[in-house]
Amino acid sequence: MASNSSSVDLDHDHNLSENGIDAESKKLPSSKYKGVVPQPNGRWGAQIYEKHQRVWLGTFIEEEEAARVYDTAALRFRGQNAITNFRTSLETDDEDDYMEKIFLSSHSKAEIVDMLRKHTYKHELEQSKQNYACVGISCYNNSSGFSDLFGSNCFQETPVEFLFEKVLTPSDVGKLNRMVIPKQAAEKHFALSSEIASKGVLLNFEDSTQKVWRLRYCYWSSSQSYVLTKGWSRFVKEKGVKAGDTVSFWRSNVGSNSKLFIDCKLQQNGNGSGFEEMQSQVPNIGVVRLFGVNILEDPNNLCCR
Repeated sequence: MASNSSSVDLDHDHNLSENGIDAESKKLPSSKYKGVVPQPNGRWGAQIYEKHQRVWLGTFIEEEEAARVYDTAALRFRGQNAITNFRTSLETDDEDDYMEKIFLSSHSKAEIVDMLRKHTYKHELEQSKQNYACVGISCYNNSSGFSDLFGSNCFQETPVEFLFEKVLTPSDVGKLNRMVIPKQAAEKHFALSSEIASKGVLLNFEDSTQKVWRLRYCYWSSSQSYVLTKGWSRFVKEKGVKAGDTVSFWRSNVGSNSKLFIDCKLQQNGNGSGFEEMQSQVPNIGVVRLFGVNILEDPNNLCCR
């Protein structure tokens, strides 16, 4: 966790000096909100300190918006007892507070900072509320933080709807570290608004072992394609999928909540489409020719041509 936050710290210093905030903000009236600094262009910056280093949280039009961004970061960096501008705690009986507590606990500090900077935090939080199909019983352990989210307290036997599947291409499992989602399937099942399409969102998929894979999903305008990027290479490595294997996507719907699932079918283990079955379908003609000669034929039967 510390390594993630340190990488964020290095990044923010460059942005601050580039925008001239360190020098110019001293000449501007200070904000009444904690973690908020004025900027020469009339906007407001949000920042938080981690181990005596400043972490830049982004630039915002409204002063109150920057203050609320600081509050979100403070809850992730400082915990439930953090001193904030508007928010007292997430330790309430409110369902939205409960789900946001889970969301913050399940992402690293660097990931939360990245969402706040890109202004995608609210969207990804709403997406997470839909994807985590926990209902009724609390899956959060107050004494140890995020735990057993997909354990016995959550849905395990839920009807699922098949969305689509794709046979992986060499580029899907290659050095590009991305999987292209078929356009028709992407626009039907994972629609992105134009405001966040290029920045992308984190989608949460659960596999058959109840492990959750957090994959960044976005639109690449350069290739005009919808792709799964961050987290995909790890999925490929751990699952051992290769070109020709099939990845399928599913969704469960429980009331207003929904949850996404991912599954993979390796060729050698596939039902009806495995490598061995493909081999069995190839007729054994017993002929392999080299320079016009059947080199599998008994040499004693060969005659001069």
